[in-house]
Amino acid sequence: MLFLLNDVVFTLDPPCPAPLRDERRFDPLDLDAAIELACELFAEHPDLQHTHPERARRIAWLLSRKSNGLNAALFTAPQKDCAPELVEPRFCALPDLMMQQLVKRADAGKLTARTTDRAIWGLHAA
Repeated sequence: MLFLLNDVVFTLDPPCPAPLRDERRFDPLDLDAAIELACELFAEHPDLQHTHPERARRIAWLLSRKSNGLNAALFTAPQKDCAPELVEPRFCALPDLMMQQLVKRADAGKLTARTTDRAIWGLHAA
C-alpha cells in the first residue's frame, strides 16, 4: 500500500513498520488519537517526513490502519516546536493511479512540496 504524507510517498509493506510489541500498543488508539499523535510529532518536526522518515512511515501506517481508504495526509505546522493545536491536518483518499503517478514523480526527483500541494491539496507553497 502507498501512503502520501506531506510530500513523500511511503510504501507500507510489510504491513507494520513497527515491532510487534509497538503494533499492539497502538491497538487501543482511535483515528482521533492517531491524528493527535501526528500533530504532536509535526509540531516538533515540521519536516518529519524528511528528517525522521521511519517515524513518518509509522504515522502513515497508523493513520491508514485507523481509517478505511485514507492514503494521503498533510500536516502543516507554522513553525518548529509550535503547539500541536496549531498543526493543521488534511486528509484524502487518492486513486491508485494517482498514487502511482506520485511514485513516478518521486523516482524522477520531481515530487516536491510545491508540486504536491498544487496537484493534491490545491495549495500554493511559498
